[in-house]
Amino acid sequence: MAEDTEKPKRPRASGKKADGRTEVLDTIAAMPDGDREMAMRFHAIVERVTPSLAPRLWYGMPAWAKDGKVLCFFQAASKFGARYATFGFEEIAALDDGSMWPTAYALTELGDAEEATIEALIRKAMG
Repeated sequence: MAEDTEKPKRPRASGKKADGRTEVLDTIAAMPDGDREMAMRFHAIVERVTPSLAPRLWYGMPAWAKDGKVLCFFQAASKFGARYATFGFEEIAALDDGSMWPTAYALTELGDAEEATIEALIRKAMG
């Protein structure tokens, strides 16, 4: 008899922000192990640092919006068969530093040092 590998469904919450959060968590739950672990940790960082951001899907990947516009996102490595996941920021992010600055970062693992960097970037991006 085959083992039941189906993941339990998350209960649907009411409200637009709650629905976006549920969609993001469902999308993360469906990712392969390595992507899922990083995406869950990334999601936890965003929720802890900026609980005012609204989770939503953006091009099928987890994203967090400020005033209806995507501020940051997580893209699983498996999305395009890449060797690294990506987290990035959209135009509303207040990351400007002269005439050139990074808006996306490759991520092969998410440990404490990377978490601290992500926290600082998200705080800066919020303005």
